[in-house]
Amino acid sequence: MWNWNLAAVAFGLHALVEGTILQNGQVRDTNFPDTKVDIADYDFETYPADAPELSYKGRWDSMKVSWWAAPGLVFGFTGDRVAITFGELTTNKTLIGYRIAGMDWTFTNVTAGATHLLVTPDTPGVHDGYPVNPLRFEFRVSNWGYGVQIDKVHVGKGERLVKIPNYSRSIEFIGDSLTAGMWQSYEALSSFAHGVGAGLGDTEYSVVAYPGICVVDQPCWDNPRGQAHQWFYTSDTGGRAWEIWGDDPEPWDFSKQEAMPDIVVINLGTNDANETNNVSSEAYVDGYTKLIQGVHGKYPKAQVVVMQLWMGFYRYGNTFVQDKAFDQELRDVVEYFNSPGYLSAPKIWDGVTETLVTLNTTSEPFVHYFSTQGILQHNDIGPMSWHPTDTGALKVASHLTQFIKLTFGWEFVATGPEIYHETLYWNDEPNY
Repeated sequence: MWNWNLAAVAFGLHALVEGTILQNGQVRDTNFPDTKVDIADYDFETYPADAPELSYKGRWDSMKVSWWAAPGLVFGFTGDRVAITFGELTTNKTLIGYRIAGMDWTFTNVTAGATHLLVTPDTPGVHDGYPVNPLRFEFRVSNWGYGVQIDKVHVGKGERLVKIPNYSRSIEFIGDSLTAGMWQSYEALSSFAHGVGAGLGDTEYSVVAYPGICVVDQPCWDNPRGQAHQWFYTSDTGGRAWEIWGDDPEPWDFSKQEAMPDIVVINLGTNDANETNNVSSEAYVDGYTKLIQGVHGKYPKAQVVVMQLWMGFYRYGNTFVQDKAFDQELRDVVEYFNSPGYLSAPKIWDGVTETLVTLNTTSEPFVHYFSTQGILQHNDIGPMSWHPTDTGALKVASHLTQFIKLTFGWEFVATGPEIYHETLYWNDEPNY
């Protein structure tokens, strides 16, 4: 869900005050380190953006520009220095979260055309040779509306990059602002999608989500296309994509994707349900059906989880009630994909060629329904309408990870490293 009046305020704040996080209307003290350096002052081993040791997470185009929510970069390294030179297509002051091994996230704003020193001899854990060896470096873009371009990656003189193998399991999220982390403290890195993907542990994850987008392929809140079409493309539907790619964006090359998802979680419909976008029940079912047909075509072995929508809460007499939308429609979609009619002759959709093909094979049931009823309460939704607070996102992530464990048998592997940043709240005064 998206509110463009509020969005204008948000973009204005980003333009005026870099690194600012508002919590309950007040500025949070962030103290992000200034990591920008003059590369001439250092003696590095330098790698190009297409070095085979680099693993790009999420959607990145052929120019190594990041898109959608929480795109990232992972690699191993020797030594005690890592720097990255960001290309000119980087959005100035984009906030990234980065860390080595299982240490806590650090955040910094990065600059187009500049080199940022992200690991130094003083970085906690850099000289500990266990248990993560070789050292693993990861960064993720926090801002869903911004992006970075990788130009070069640097390590200390005489040191090298190391290819880190992919984890054995992978999950993908497809959604709108509720999945992208809009209005949460660190946006994509405070979202429920990040909480599930990182919280499961030893799991590859990507988030193909953008605020305001519908599942139906039509304009919604200035997004020119819906996910039934745009999911098949590398870039999202924002203004940055139009500036770089115009009306000829790159189709996403699924064959080159490093990790094919085992599970795909879809949370779409809050924008379709807004009367401003005038989406009928029939159009919604058609768009959602095409998206799942597309997912099944590109990821034939993936299990799909359809999330029940939450549309905020409203006061009902002397209590509060969760609002819903397209509830029966979603159940009907799940029932259709688990019906003998579909499973005996599966149909797959291609949003680039806009063709529907019936496969000459059968399929096992692969679509599941995740009920969100009772997970959130009215105070888990921030004042920005339908969007969860940080606590709300954490609650959704906790329930969804349990659902995944119980449904698919995925054990929790993360047993200590920080998932969400700056969530340490406690009480030192018990006597009141």
